[in-house]
Amino acid sequence: MRKIKTSTGAAIALDGDLLAILETLYQEVTVRRALDRSFEDMAKEIRHLIDQMDEKERFEYLAESLFLNTVTYENDKLEAYLKRLSKK
Repeated sequence: MRKIKTSTGAAIALDGDLLAILETLYQEVTVRRALDRSFEDMAKEIRHLIDQMDEKERFEYLAESLFLNTVTYENDKLEAYLKRLSKK
C-alpha cells in the first residue's frame, strides 16, 4: 500500500480512509501547534498531501470527501429542523 507523508514526516496510508487523513491533519497541524494554527497552515498541509497523490487517488479522496460532507450537511439540516420542531 502506497503512503504519503505530512510535512512533519507522519506517514499516511492511501487506503481510501478519509478519516485517517483528517485525524493525521488534526494531530500534525492542530495538536502539534497547540491549537495555534491558521487557515493557511491547514490549507498548505492539505495541498502538500494532495501534491503527493496521483490523479486516481485525488479522484477517490474527492469523491469520499464529497460523500462525507453531504452526510454531514444533511445531518446538520435535520438537526436544525428537529430543533425548530421541538420549540413548537
